Order: sequence, then C-alpha cells, then structure tokens
Amino acid sequence: MVPENAETFSTLVLGASCKAGRFSYLAIKSLVKHGVRVYAIGSRPCFVDGVQVHAEKINLTNLHTVTLYLNSQNQTTYYDYILSLKPKRIIFNPGAENPELVRLAHENRIDYVFGCTLVMLNDGSFFKS
Repeated sequence: MVPENAETFSTLVLGASCKAGRFSYLAIKSLVKHGVRVYAIGSRPCFVDGVQVHAEKINLTNLHTVTLYLNSQNQTTYYDYILSLKPKRIIFNPGAENPELVRLAHENRIDYVFGCTLVMLNDGSFFKS
C-alpha cells in the first residue's frame, strides 16, 4: 500500500548498485513501489526501475532522506555533500554505521536512524519521521 504522503519522503540512495540482489538495488525498487521519489548515486550509471543511478553528485533540493549503503570509509568524500542537501534524516543501513557522520548530522540538526530501509518500508516506520 502506498501512503498518501509518500512523495514528501524524497530519498537519495547513496551507494546505489546496478546489480540485482544488492540491498541498495532492492531498496530503490521498494522505494519506487511505495511511491517515494527516488534519486540514486553509485559507482556506475544505470537505471533501476526507471530511477537513474548517477556516478557523480547531483543537485537536489527539498530532500527528506539520505539512505546510506556505503561503509564509513567511503562516506567521507560525501560529508559536505550530504550536509549541503540539508536532509531531514539519514538512514545508516547495516554496515554503514559511522560515528563521525552521526556527530556531523547531530551538529547540523539532521535526524539519523540506524536501521534497514527495506525493513522500515515494509513495517511502515519509514513514513513516521
């Protein structure tokens, strides 16, 4: 079921994969299925369910969520970019936990969640904050 307010939860999948079966790939598909506006950045360009995966940073406004599928070492080059997007929330998926980025999010008044985007979409908690 698609929530009425799904469009307001625009989401950037950072660390998106073009490989079926990868969690970031599955997250894009599930976000689309749930009616969320999805943007994606990965290591190589492709399309997943009509969503273009960019290989470079893209200009975005009014972004609600950044969901991370990069380990902490690969996140460092994105710190300034993530903060410049001024998302309402960052989701640290399993394997993406990062105390330094949590600190930066807290300092910039960005909510953060340690969770799994796929689980959050399935149980409805994705649309709670």
